Amino acid sequence: MSTVHFTEDHEWIRVDGDEAVIGITNHAQEQLGDLVFVELPEVGRKVSKGEAAIVVESVKAASDVYAPVDGEITATNAALENEPGLVNASAEKDGWLVKMRLDDASQLDGLLDEAAYLALVK
Repeated sequence: MSTVHFTEDHEWIRVDGDEAVIGITNHAQEQLGDLVFVELPEVGRKVSKGEAAIVVESVKAASDVYAPVDGEITATNAALENEPGLVNASAEKDGWLVKMRLDDASQLDGLLDEAAYLALVK
């Protein structure tokens, strides 16, 4: 069974065992506006919690997306190369950014659950 956590920087991470899918929240994509470009990291890259791992560029600005935990990128959402607007259309499903293997699942303990995240963005 997968569990979803959120960061105060508006990323979500859906965890299933030691594998995770990461993206930006619906709130984040609404704030950014229409995405025109997504710069994804290379598969195999090691990232550290809090590190800028992805860049999303909208008609308004470019923003960093930070790794919510330490791990290794195992896949990227190739569909975003031609269709960055998938993030706007489905930020928390089809518009996922990367998949990664977690180095330390205990880092998830410091993240927000959905209720805490929704309270943060109200």
